[in-house]
Amino acid sequence: TAGMLPRTLALLALAAFHGAAARGKADLRGSATALGSRLASRQGNSSPSARSVPGGGAEWTSWFNIDHPGGDGDYESLEAIRFYYRGRVCQRPVAIQARTTEWELPEEVGEIVHFSPKKGFRCVNKEQPQGKTCSNYHIRFLCPLEAAWAEWGAWGPCSRSCGRAAKRLRRRSCKNAKTSPCAGRATEVQKCPPSPCPGTRPCPEHTLQGTVVSAAGAALPGARVFLEGHPPALLARSDARGRFRAAGLCPGAAANVSAHLEKFAPALAPIVSNGSGLSVVRLVLQRLEKPYMVTHPEAKVRLAGQRATFCCKASGTPVPTKYYWYHNGTLLDRKVYKYGSRLALRGLTPAQAGTYHCKASTEAGAIRSAPARLTVLAPGQQSCKSKPEPNLIKLPSECRRDAAGSQYYDVGHCPPTRCTGSPADEAQCGEGARRCCGVRRMEAREIQCSGYLLPIKVVAKCGCGPCTQPRILVRGRVTAADTGEPLRFGQIFLGKKKIGFTGYKGSFTIEVPPDTQRLVARFVDRQQRFVDAVKVLPFNSRGGAVYQDIKMMRKKEPVDLDASQTNTIPLGEVRGQEPVGELVIPAGAFLRSSGEVFKGTVKASVTFLDPRDIATAGAASSDLSFANAEGEIVPLRTYGMFAVDFREGESNEALQTGPVEVRMDAGQIRMLEHLQKMKLWSLNPETGLWEEEGIFRQAKEKRGKREDRTFLIGNMEIRERRLFNLDVPENRRCFVKVRAYSNEKFNPHEQLEGVVISLINLEPQPGYPTNPRAWGRFDSIVTGPNGACLPAFCDGERPDAYSAYLTATLGGEELEAVASSPMLNPNAVGVSRPYLNKLGYRRLDHDDPDFKKTAFQINVAKPDPNNIDETNGPIYPYRSLKECEEAPASANHFRFYRVEVDKYEYNVVPFKESDLTSWTGDYLSWWPNPQEFRACFIKVQIEGPQEYMVRSRNVGGSHPLTRGQLYGLRDTRSVRDLLLESSSGACVEFKCSGMLFDQSLVDRTLVSIIPQGSCRRTAVNSLLREYLLRHPPVAENNNTAAFTMLAPVDPLGHNYGIYTVTDQNPRLAKEIAIGRCFDGTSDGFSREMKSGVGTAVTFTCQERPVTQESFFQRLLTAPAEALDEIRREMGANEQRRAPPEVTDFSSGWRAPARRSPSGRRRMREQL
Repeated sequence: TAGMLPRTLALLALAAFHGAAARGKADLRGSATALGSRLASRQGNSSPSARSVPGGGAEWTSWFNIDHPGGDGDYESLEAIRFYYRGRVCQRPVAIQARTTEWELPEEVGEIVHFSPKKGFRCVNKEQPQGKTCSNYHIRFLCPLEAAWAEWGAWGPCSRSCGRAAKRLRRRSCKNAKTSPCAGRATEVQKCPPSPCPGTRPCPEHTLQGTVVSAAGAALPGARVFLEGHPPALLARSDARGRFRAAGLCPGAAANVSAHLEKFAPALAPIVSNGSGLSVVRLVLQRLEKPYMVTHPEAKVRLAGQRATFCCKASGTPVPTKYYWYHNGTLLDRKVYKYGSRLALRGLTPAQAGTYHCKASTEAGAIRSAPARLTVLAPGQQSCKSKPEPNLIKLPSECRRDAAGSQYYDVGHCPPTRCTGSPADEAQCGEGARRCCGVRRMEAREIQCSGYLLPIKVVAKCGCGPCTQPRILVRGRVTAADTGEPLRFGQIFLGKKKIGFTGYKGSFTIEVPPDTQRLVARFVDRQQRFVDAVKVLPFNSRGGAVYQDIKMMRKKEPVDLDASQTNTIPLGEVRGQEPVGELVIPAGAFLRSSGEVFKGTVKASVTFLDPRDIATAGAASSDLSFANAEGEIVPLRTYGMFAVDFREGESNEALQTGPVEVRMDAGQIRMLEHLQKMKLWSLNPETGLWEEEGIFRQAKEKRGKREDRTFLIGNMEIRERRLFNLDVPENRRCFVKVRAYSNEKFNPHEQLEGVVISLINLEPQPGYPTNPRAWGRFDSIVTGPNGACLPAFCDGERPDAYSAYLTATLGGEELEAVASSPMLNPNAVGVSRPYLNKLGYRRLDHDDPDFKKTAFQINVAKPDPNNIDETNGPIYPYRSLKECEEAPASANHFRFYRVEVDKYEYNVVPFKESDLTSWTGDYLSWWPNPQEFRACFIKVQIEGPQEYMVRSRNVGGSHPLTRGQLYGLRDTRSVRDLLLESSSGACVEFKCSGMLFDQSLVDRTLVSIIPQGSCRRTAVNSLLREYLLRHPPVAENNNTAAFTMLAPVDPLGHNYGIYTVTDQNPRLAKEIAIGRCFDGTSDGFSREMKSGVGTAVTFTCQERPVTQESFFQRLLTAPAEALDEIRREMGANEQRRAPPEVTDFSSGWRAPARRSPSGRRRMREQL
């Protein structure tokens, strides 16, 4: 693609040139098909020279895209482009080019288009072939370079600001003056009318002194200082220390001065005298910062005829005041809708339904909001259907729904869609009391199981009601990337606001503010051992907590530099390879904050994150994105980022620098097109977006006698920002569809939400020959009810041009990918052949079984639209995000799944833990509060030769409305203890005691722990037994094959064998509790079972071997030992009077207990 694109553009330009020459001033009209034939007839020619157009040549404008293909089609009219981009298109363009946003020509996508250099471009949907609509097009124009005057520039400042008469100038330039001169003058002079100086009289004895500084207090040299007026008058320029001086200015209410400096917003201050003939002013300049959207429009549901109001707000320096609104991608007329940051729509019709977004712009740039969907319901149409949608849950193994033996039962589900707002909300930006579709009525039913009836509640009716609003959290741990050392008591910032600290072990919790679209957090080490970590954290907008493992780069040890000498610092950390580049600091470049040149010893620490080492990907800051000219957040591809820290050798005060050079070795850039696109970027720590700092120019240098090397050289100053990046914008983008499942059966209704899927884009081929595992970008997305779509770089020409690694985590636990060896199974991977072969799917352990099974690598091969095998996922073109997000479970996708011991959960009131909005307020709900989830586990030790299933049966114990009614069942298989012979442990969940959903009375859950098999209870934790005795009532424990208790209300710990964790995410609460239970501590975490530590109850289970002799045989061979066994049985304690019960979960059958009055009867039974 990279090689064909310039040739295609040249041929397109050639056709346009010849068409213009043949027809003179006539319109260039045609279609994509005709254009293609003209291109084909001229493939032997080269692109036209500058002399082929009268006046000495021509040049192409930049690309424009002001319309989108919604509605009737895509209309890019020249008149509209001139309106929005004044002065960007010449008066008489001679040719026009068009291409889709996927860099395709119209004939390549088979679309009929019309174009003219006088009128522009149009693509009409109704003219397209059956089933097709217009693509989204960019266009550009060819403008002749005739010798002509440009527009006059603005009038310059008057030679005097006040007092005597003065003059001012304005200038204009001659375009293309090398070919022919322009007639007329290049300058024009105008007299300035005399005006009195501010104040009541001239003040020849009064002097103004001032300083120009940054927001951080650093001196800013070279700033222009003006006396405000009509027009402003230039007074002075700030010197190296930011100082300036002007005489003869009188103070007064109307006397103001302003300061202007490139890359900074202007500042204004009044001239105020202190009565001594001297005025002192301090002008603080804020660095220009691109706009950033802080308030996004909200989705709304309205009835036809109602009103809807959308609002957005952007921050930045200067604060944005220009806003533009779009409907389905088409700009709305400001004169018609009279909008600013607020868009009001009245008398809604169904035609106004769709997506709305806004764009804010300033001189620094632009930013787009997230789209908000407006749903307009016709009269009588309901936003919430009363009939529930299907929702299958799995029944216990001993239960069957019907004669066919199905284990799944439809309990119904109400989708949490928005309902129409109240009339009072129509004029408001946000909805007051949000209403959503939810459960209005449930029905109780019973299912026949083996030996008992299983109660179950199903959704009978849906309706509108208050929305469930669970808290949204991000939790995790911050550690050093190299050693795993935790960041203890580090500061956490959201924007400029400090919101908290990390814990002693580096843990943190962030509550996501309402309506947040992009969560940017900054972690700061107060001891300055680590580079500040700026992270864009994914979160689950449906509620709950997402776990993140944050890595921080350790600062490089500082080296001593002589500030009076030129210093060169290499940028590159991979052993055995040349540095990516170098930082060159000229002599005298180090500055104190006052602007004074520092001449002593500098402690310099430059920490470079080298993408040639894939292990560094997790420590990179931000998500490598920037806002383009249209305000869209788009990806970058990095060649390395570096953080700088310069300090005085003695005082340790921070230093700045004047202009320095960043020199990048062009030999490290393997993609030739990247040489022209490479830029230098700095990170805005508040928005998490990279902003352009400078461009690179190419230069050749001799290194040695025979070696010529090419460098890219960029210039910058190091002031407030200290993190920089060597990046290129990348246009070849796709989306990758991934789903996560609760097990490897991959049932669509058993998908996991809240799983963090991460994708690392690897170095494109050909890559670094000695290290092909360099990375270029990374992204993380949280799975929703329909999986996740991750952005990735892709290529349509070479399938292996770009590759990527993918991983998945849930609550800090890594999920497993589908195996690729010894034989690749397309049905398991989720992608059909032959596209799967093209994608080259390989799990990490494909060649080495010692590698992890939790990641896989693919070639991100852009799908061929003409190949039906590649039009159904899992890779989607960048403009097909909607198709990716709405793809059915039957479409191709990649899979992760959760690997765990046999486990089963059943709730009488159905609840999907990955979707907190599915919670229903019911007395029998397992979780009584959707805002907070308390997970309780009991640790059971099994002494026996194998692993055993253990069930907890949870019923109401003390609440009058739930006593004796089932809450749910939990089955867990015990895990072998690797250090104890014939011992395993099970961490079994039970329903915590506490308030039910109405928050009126406490219920102490009656919990029964029942191991499967021939087991008997042999020990109970003494502290737990004492606690239960001190907190009556006490449950009966006559059955030695089980353990029964009224669950404690208090959160007991490992000393009792009870593990309780409270969290806003039920899965995360469980994961933490299970980790502590395995470890047998109240604050540890382990995945290796320690069955003898922190145990609540112990069972001994026996499996009779086939060769074991009967009691009669033992009586014949060893009568004394057999009689001793009878005596031991007769003298057994209370716990062992009854023989063990045998429980079989698969059948649900339990043998009745037999109590023998004497040893003789037991002997007869065994005989």
